[in-house]
Amino acid sequence: MAEIFVYVTCESPEQAEAIGAALVERRLCACVNILPGMRSLYWWKGKLERGDETVLVAKTRDSLLDPLTEAIKALHSYEVPCVVALPILGGNPDFLRWIADETSPSAG
Repeated sequence: MAEIFVYVTCESPEQAEAIGAALVERRLCACVNILPGMRSLYWWKGKLERGDETVLVAKTRDSLLDPLTEAIKALHSYEVPCVVALPILGGNPDFLRWIADETSPSAG
């Protein structure tokens, strides 16, 4: 079992908070960090777009990536939300164990 970060962009801090709360409550992740104030430039449907977004970072296990992604897609307003997983290559073993414990079937 490997722990991962999942990077998500949201349209607002409120949307990030709602999605993050749902993910944590469902134990699809142990924790989310919400980072408002991001400015994005991106192509969408052939047009260069600019907008303010909020970053949500979820700390979870790789085995939960699919259900977590599906939950985000169901809750998100974007047609194609950014949901990407980043491996955690190391760190505080106690913290990594906490992520695993809080997202295990027996948690809660």
